[in-house]
Amino acid sequence: MFRPLAALAGSLIMLATIAGCSAPVETVELSTDTIIIDVRTPEEFGGGHLDGANLLDLNGGQFTAALPTLDPEAEYAVYCKSGNRSGQAVAMMDDAGFTRVIDLGSLENAAEVTQIEIVR
Repeated sequence: MFRPLAALAGSLIMLATIAGCSAPVETVELSTDTIIIDVRTPEEFGGGHLDGANLLDLNGGQFTAALPTLDPEAEYAVYCKSGNRSGQAVAMMDDAGFTRVIDLGSLENAAEVTQIEIVR
C-alpha cells in the first residue's frame, strides 16, 4: 500500500539531495515494502551496509543489468558512499519511469535518516 506521508518525506529528501541543501530531512519512514538498494562495490558493501540492503554495484554493471527486471511500481531507497552514485542510479530509475525512488545519499546519511542499523 502506498503511504502518502512516506512518499512526501522521500520526495523532500530527494529534493534536498538534488538541490544540495545543507539541512536534510531528519528522518524518513520507509514502508516494510520499500526495497533498499546499495549501489557501492562489493568491498564497500562488505565494510558495512544498511540492514536488509540489496547490493547492485553501479560501477560493476550490476545495477544497469538489474534495472529492467525491477518493478517500476515498487518503492525504492538508494544509497552509496557519498551520494554521487546513488544520484546517478536514481536518475536512471527516473528515466526508466520509476516514480517512487528516494535518494538517501551516503551510507551514513541513509542510516541517520532511516534509523536503520549499519551491519558490519
